[in-house]
Amino acid sequence: MRAEIITIGDELLIGQVVDTNSAWMAQRLNEAGIELYRITSVHDRREQILSALDEAFRSVDLVFTTGGLGPTKDDITKHVMCEYFQTHLIEDTRVRAHVEHLYADRPEILNRLTATQWMVPEAAEILTNRVGSAPIMLFNHGDQMLFAMPGVPYEMEVAMTEQIIPYITNKRLHAESIPRSWGIIHKTLQVSGISESELAIKLIPFETINQGDPSLAYLPKDGIIRLRLSSYGDRTPASMDHTFEFLKRYVKDYIIAETDDPLEVIVGSLLKERGATISTAESCTGGKLAMLLSLHEGSSEFYKGSIVSYANSVKSGLLGVTEEMINEHSVVSEEVVCQMAKAVREQTGSDYSIATSGIASATGGYTEEEVGTVWIAWSGPEGTTAKCFHLGKLREKITDRACVKALVEMIKFLRHEESKKVNSKTVWNII
Repeated sequence: MRAEIITIGDELLIGQVVDTNSAWMAQRLNEAGIELYRITSVHDRREQILSALDEAFRSVDLVFTTGGLGPTKDDITKHVMCEYFQTHLIEDTRVRAHVEHLYADRPEILNRLTATQWMVPEAAEILTNRVGSAPIMLFNHGDQMLFAMPGVPYEMEVAMTEQIIPYITNKRLHAESIPRSWGIIHKTLQVSGISESELAIKLIPFETINQGDPSLAYLPKDGIIRLRLSSYGDRTPASMDHTFEFLKRYVKDYIIAETDDPLEVIVGSLLKERGATISTAESCTGGKLAMLLSLHEGSSEFYKGSIVSYANSVKSGLLGVTEEMINEHSVVSEEVVCQMAKAVREQTGSDYSIATSGIASATGGYTEEEVGTVWIAWSGPEGTTAKCFHLGKLREKITDRACVKALVEMIKFLRHEESKKVNSKTVWNII
């Protein structure tokens, strides 16, 4: 089955709101074995919505729309759907009861505009939106279906998870006409320490033998390259596993992970396996590592805390970085980050730690040539090591890349792969 997502809203097309809905939906659709054919964004304008619907129904089996279902004048999706499916609005008593219950403790919200929420297209099947007032609408278009959802991310996610994906899955199980296949399978390797072009050369033998079945995609970002194998219904899981193992042979020296999990999740998993904890002492990364390590559910099991020591006085007062050490070695140096890493371990009582100090801009006496220089240290029961990286010239990219390098090397540190054989003075350039 192929699908298209149509996101509706002026705010998406002027850059006022970032479309996170489509990325989230794409992942869920792939997991359900539904191929996403296209994502389209349109203004809150009748002609654009109608044109997008026509185009979608020429190409796909399933259409998902988000946005334009609110009670205000600019929300026109319901009215356009009525026009497209040649129907009209009627009051739905179930939706009315739900909305009245939803706002029972806030009666001031139940006004004449809110009342438009329980007016729904007569031709639509209404699915429950338990967390919002905008109804989820299902329209049948011959053998095709359209699901209209609210644009609020939380409401859309609940609608997809609780109503729409189960509805489609159940329908597929009972549809004799839908061909059985193995579904969509993606398998991802994350590699580091090699450029995309070098990697492509190294994989020429694999690609020659594989002949594009399954397809191989290169997804580089900030020093990590994800290699994704994709099959769209024509390979068994066992066959994909075999090809995946074959791919690994060519890149075994660079593999960071055999899943698409975020790096901080991989670090957390390794720590939890050991019953160990981690902390960070950050200067140039400004707390980004702390944010990443505490971002996901279950992080309290391994993450102790952080000291964001942007100013030298904080490095000195909380982390024992002396003025003499700074004067002798510079604040961006192996000696300083090693001291920061050891001190934050002691302060928080963590088993492991990461420390960062770098030059993100040509201020404070630094030259343009020095911008992008970052020292990172990793400390643990077996000792402390540090490396220097050159991470480009753009401030935001420097901090993002520093976080990636910090986590990649933490993974290696925890696996005892690199900590014993690399020289702490090694200078690494961003790939």
